[in-house]
Amino acid sequence: LYFEPLTVEDVMNVIELEKPLGIVVSLGGQTAINLAPPLDALGVPIIGTDVEAIDRAENRDSFERVMNDLGIPQPKGEAVTDIEEGVRVAEKIGYPVLVRPSFVLGGRAMQIVANEESLRHYLQTAVEINTEQPVLVDKYIMGRELEIDAICDGNDVFIPGIMEHVERTGVHSGDSISVYPTFTASQKVKDKIIDYTVKLGKAIGIVGLYNIQFIADENDDVYVIEVNPRSSRTVPFLSKATSVPMAHIATQVILGHSLKEQGYTNVYQPEKKRWYVKAPAFSFSKLKGMDTYLSPEMKSTGEAIGYDKSLTRALYKAIQASGMNVANYGTVLVTIADQDKPTALPLIKRFYDLGFNIEATEGTAKYLKEHGIRTRVRQKLTADESDEILKALRQGHIAYVINTIDINAGDSHSDGSEIRRAAVDNNVTMFTSLDTVKVLLDVLEEITLGVSTIDAE
Repeated sequence: LYFEPLTVEDVMNVIELEKPLGIVVSLGGQTAINLAPPLDALGVPIIGTDVEAIDRAENRDSFERVMNDLGIPQPKGEAVTDIEEGVRVAEKIGYPVLVRPSFVLGGRAMQIVANEESLRHYLQTAVEINTEQPVLVDKYIMGRELEIDAICDGNDVFIPGIMEHVERTGVHSGDSISVYPTFTASQKVKDKIIDYTVKLGKAIGIVGLYNIQFIADENDDVYVIEVNPRSSRTVPFLSKATSVPMAHIATQVILGHSLKEQGYTNVYQPEKKRWYVKAPAFSFSKLKGMDTYLSPEMKSTGEAIGYDKSLTRALYKAIQASGMNVANYGTVLVTIADQDKPTALPLIKRFYDLGFNIEATEGTAKYLKEHGIRTRVRQKLTADESDEILKALRQGHIAYVINTIDINAGDSHSDGSEIRRAAVDNNVTMFTSLDTVKVLLDVLEEITLGVSTIDAE
C-alpha cells in the first residue's frame, strides 16, 4: 500500500470539522513539524513548542546564532545553494564532509563524502540544489554518538536519561544500537551533555519534548549535531528504560502544568542499575532494490528492546528480538575496505579463535593471511564472472557476512552491493559496521566461553 504524505489541506479539513482550540505538532514527528509554518500562517493556533522555536532549531542561520550566543560547539559547516559553493565550503572545512538537504526526513539523501569528485557527483545527482533548497555541508567528526530526549516547560528542563550508540558517527541514529545508561561516556561528557541540553531547551523556547544528538570525540569534547524540537523515535525506549512517562509529562507541560508542579525538580534523574538496549529491525528482504549498507540515511523499519543486569546479555536479547540470527559456529565471509583492515583484523581474529571458518575476497584474504589467520579465498563476482560467493550464500554455507566500503570510491562497489543483497535474500546475518561486529563478538564470547568482555571493561 502507498499513502500520500499528510498535507496542509488535509489538516485544514480536520480543523474545519473538529474546530479544536489548537494543535500540537511536537508529538507528530518531522512531518508535523514541517507543516507547522504553513498552518500558523493560516491562523491555526500551535500549542506547546511554537513556530518561532521550531525555526530557531531548524533554520540553519537561526540555530547557529543560538549556538554562538550560548558558546556551544558544533561541527563546522555551511548551507550552500550551488555546486561550486559546496566545493569551496568542503575545501575550507576539510574532507570528509557530511552532506544533506536542509529539513531532511529520516536522514534522506544524507551522505558522507571524502573528496571533491564524490561531492560533485552527490550535488549533481542526489539532491536538487538551489536558493530555495540549500544543501548542508558539515565537517564529519568521527567519535561516539550520544543522544537525549528531554522535556522543557519554558523555564525548567528534565532529562530522564542519556543514551549511547554502539555504532560511531556516520550511521543514522535510527539504525544504531542504542544503550541506556551510557557504557563508555565519562562523567565529564555527561555533564557537558546535561549543561548543553538545559541551555538549548530554554534558549530555543521548547515547551514539551525535544531530542538532541551529540558527538563526543577522543578528547571528550562534545559537539551538538542537531536539535529536534519534537518527540523522537527513542521516547518509547527511554520511557520504558527509565520508568518515566515522558509523553504524559510533556502533554501536561503543553497544557500549562510545569515540571515542578508535576514533581520533577531534578534536571537529571539517577541512572538505572540495569542495562537497556534498543536494536533496530530491518525489512530489507521486503524492500527490493534498497542497498542494505548502513549510512546516514535511515533504513530501519522497527526496533526491539532487551534489558538485563549484564550488558552483554541485554545486547543478546535485543539483537535476537530484532530478528538477527545469532550463530556461534560456521563460516564468516569477509570483504573489507583498505582503510578498515587494521580495525577489522582483531575482530576477525576473535571469530577465528572462536572456531569460525574465515573466507574472504582476494585482497582481504591476503591481508588476513599475512597476519596469521587461515583464510579461504573467494573470487570476486567481477573475476571471470564468478558466482561462487552467491552460491555459498544461497546454499546456506555462510553464517555471517562482514562488508565495509571505501567512502573514497564513490559508487564503485557493485560487488559489495550484490553480496549484501544476496545475504539479505538468503537470510544471512550481515554487518556493514565494525562497531556492530564487536558487539556481536562480545555476545558470542559470553555464549561460547562464558566471558563477558564488556562487563569486564
